[in-house]
Amino acid sequence: MQTDQILLVEVEDRIATLTLNRPGARNALNRALMNALWDAVGAAGSDPAVDVIIMTGTDPAFSAGVDLKETTGETPPSAGPRGAGEGPARDANGLFRFLPVIDKPIIGAINGVAVTGGLEIALQCSFLVASERARFADTHARVGVMPGGGITVLMAESMGLRRAIELSLTGNFLGAEDALRYGLVNHVVPHEELLPFARRLALDIVSNDQTSVTRLYRHYRQIASAATLDEAHLIEGYMAETWAPGMSQVGERRADVTARGRSQSS
Repeated sequence: MQTDQILLVEVEDRIATLTLNRPGARNALNRALMNALWDAVGAAGSDPAVDVIIMTGTDPAFSAGVDLKETTGETPPSAGPRGAGEGPARDANGLFRFLPVIDKPIIGAINGVAVTGGLEIALQCSFLVASERARFADTHARVGVMPGGGITVLMAESMGLRRAIELSLTGNFLGAEDALRYGLVNHVVPHEELLPFARRLALDIVSNDQTSVTRLYRHYRQIASAATLDEAHLIEGYMAETWAPGMSQVGERRADVTARGRSQSS
């Protein structure tokens, strides 16, 4: 890795670790960093040597959000505009996608503050692990702009509508333990354990049948858009009935699955 890069990329054990690396700006999202992140996620999604992505930031922040100095013209643009589908942009469904849609899980390892645009990037990950130092905030109302990166939808989906409304309207910060209690993050760990813990989860995913992981992950995205519970059940039933491998792989994987299950339950 080259430490002068605004995004660090490391691939090891079929895990791509992406690190936002503008620590002097608290990893604020200028155009160059957003483009680099888009490209790196897309490349990892297409890389046959990668099964899982971990996204984190260089301490002390995960990301302080969109670079307001660049947005207001105080500093010149760090990168030029891109064509449709070539970088972060508003999707057909209205969501501003900071990350391209890929069929591989992205674990957000939140090492510090994740604010506004930084929180939106975190919410676009598959699930989140937080350092004890992590803090979350939606400061759109404080700044005087409206969110468009899914924060009102994804935050309400994660932690409930009333809590999301409180966070957005006050602009107050939420600590890591409350984020865990509210369901915004899956785990809170000591700061020095953040990446090792995230890697252990990633390795658990890597150890599974990747055809199944890909199909299940795509399925979860589908049911997230289901209009009713019955529609969600129908989507799952269709997946099960049309699963081409059927039970053919169960025999060869059964011993490993049984051993792993016993070790984790003992």
